[in-house]
Amino acid sequence: MFVAASTECFRSLPLTEALERLTDLEFSSVEVALHEQGCQLRPSEVVADFTRCVDRCRNTRRLDVVAYSVEIAATGDEYYRQFEAICRLAKATKVVTLTVPSGELGTPFNEEVERLQRLVDIATLEGIRVAMRSQVGCLSEDPDTVVVLCDNVKGLGLTLDPSHYTFGRERNYDKLYKYVYHVHLRDTTKDKLQVRVGQGSIEYGRLIASLRKVGYNRVLGIDMSEMEDVDHMAELRKMRLLLESLL
Repeated sequence: MFVAASTECFRSLPLTEALERLTDLEFSSVEVALHEQGCQLRPSEVVADFTRCVDRCRNTRRLDVVAYSVEIAATGDEYYRQFEAICRLAKATKVVTLTVPSGELGTPFNEEVERLQRLVDIATLEGIRVAMRSQVGCLSEDPDTVVVLCDNVKGLGLTLDPSHYTFGRERNYDKLYKYVYHVHLRDTTKDKLQVRVGQGSIEYGRLIASLRKVGYNRVLGIDMSEMEDVDHMAELRKMRLLLESLL
């Protein structure tokens, strides 16, 4: 396993500046956010100017791009057209894993299975893997639902974010380790989705040991938002050093 950080850690900065900050923090690997509502790189841009986007994702100041986080605002056929372009981008930049959100709570189960299966089918043609992320307010907030979705959609995995099984009410997610393709980390309490490193209840040592048991040997991705009156650079450095000390 190895440690990486998401450009979402600096979501208010352009992509180039976010990469500069992560380089300054001595990260060697990065997850790039492809979020339509973000300011770094948008799915619609990948369709509009594919070559330029490939160049931008290759010019990462010596950081290895190890995953993409995908949020597409388009609907209908355009949604899948943008996802297909992102899969081609991933292949061109030698990235294997894409993280996508699951449907919001209330989404009909069969409809969600069909959507996720179509995404997996598109990605498989390019040799890419799709992982839905753990997220409060979405179908993936419930570990049992995650199991059913992953079992019904052949090839679908999970981007495990323990914070979303800790915040609000604690849920046991031990059954999910075998589905994990990627990991997002921050520190969390029952009352706050993100707190300062070391002040939450995420057991990183136990998490890493459980991942090792199922043969997981890939990314531990840091995905931390800025907090008011907190030195964000110092928090990211602290998290990197903590995770590296456990590997």
